Amino acid sequence: MISLQNICPRCLIEASGADFDLTEYMDRIDPELRTPDDLYAERLKICQECERLNAGLCRGCGCFVELRALTAANSCPYEKW
Repeated sequence: MISLQNICPRCLIEASGADFDLTEYMDRIDPELRTPDDLYAERLKICQECERLNAGLCRGCGCFVELRALTAANSCPYEKW
């Protein structure tokens, strides 16, 4: 039996046949909910240095790090930011 944890989220999106563009989705996030640009850059820098980062995904939790870092209310599940 294949667990959803064993399948990368990007593969699931492609397999669904949905027309999905992460950048377009991010552009539609309400500006009031977004992380300020300087803090966003700091969060991404931390993610880029993390051993769990793989092709834009966190291998620990499976999130798209750019999306998780973009929303002000989000936090790193490993308390790095």
